[in-house]
Amino acid sequence: MKVTVGPAQYIRNLDLLNEAGTYIKNFGKSAALIGGHTSLGIVEDSIRKSLSLVGASLLPSIWYGGESSETNINRLAEQLKSQNIDVLIGTGGGKAIDTVKAVAYKLNKPLVVIPTIAATCAAATPISILYSDEGEFIGIGRESKAPELVLVDSTIILKAPVRFLIAGIGDTLAKWFETRATIQKAEPNALNQTAIAIAAQVYKTLLQIGHEAIQSVESQSLTKAFEDVVDAIILVSGSVSGYGGDDCRTAGAHAIYSGLTIFPECHQTYHGEIVAFGILAQLCLESKTEELTDLIQYYKEIGLPFTLEQMGIKELTQQQWKKLGEITVTIEDMANMPFEVTPEMVIEAVQQADEIGKESLSVPL
Repeated sequence: MKVTVGPAQYIRNLDLLNEAGTYIKNFGKSAALIGGHTSLGIVEDSIRKSLSLVGASLLPSIWYGGESSETNINRLAEQLKSQNIDVLIGTGGGKAIDTVKAVAYKLNKPLVVIPTIAATCAAATPISILYSDEGEFIGIGRESKAPELVLVDSTIILKAPVRFLIAGIGDTLAKWFETRATIQKAEPNALNQTAIAIAAQVYKTLLQIGHEAIQSVESQSLTKAFEDVVDAIILVSGSVSGYGGDDCRTAGAHAIYSGLTIFPECHQTYHGEIVAFGILAQLCLESKTEELTDLIQYYKEIGLPFTLEQMGIKELTQQQWKKLGEITVTIEDMANMPFEVTPEMVIEAVQQADEIGKESLSVPL
């Protein structure tokens, strides 16, 4: 049995980047920084200065390429393999971090991750979600490594647009609904029972203080609720699949997310926002529509989408519906559901969730 629960070390603090070099130097004296354009602009100067203070150096920063794709992963690995680098540093959101995790695996280098938004648990998992160069979901990459160190600067996360935190809540909510479904196929043991308990607690935490954490970002005031939700999104949710392994993987919600990425209209909708809608569709697949009302009310309270139109999809042709159903059932996440799912079931579930969502638009908070 092999278990990779998450990163070896996780540190969160205010203005943490000012002392990042103190931690990064433990992995060597030369580093390469890879990430998104915005994230590089936020962190590079602080990291370079902090490293110089401890006698370490930083190569010129590198843009990750815009998608967590094989093209970008291979390009970066080829670009860096001849460089004198002791440690890789990945920064940004989920796609940037997943890209660097795969590059670190290929180069067999230590990895430090500095998320600049709390939108996914990518920083705490040993897998990479792979997309085409155009942004369509391809699959889950196992040739990826869990970071040796995750540095979370609370100041940076607090200053990020609030929509990222809302999307992170949406993605993290799915841990409970998907783990509850996938574990039905597993024989109970210490690890998967721990995973489902963590998933339940994370769900409870988000329902209780998610809105307060969002208000913290809107008012730019650091609160315990904000810090707890950040930890829940980035670290704790990643440990669910870490402990549960194949017994507690993503399922219908993420499969439906992946299917919806075939439509360019929703490419401006964040991962966690689409996953949140995927939860609603998964509940319809499971004939648990009685849970939708309360969940949609929570979505309305914090700003998550609950209709297709809210994600930019105004109308689909019969052929597009057919394609959505056919592609969604090929996503490996869907195989984790405790029953066989057909394309027709996917179409019906998405349409039903959308209809319930549209009916909820007229219901006051």
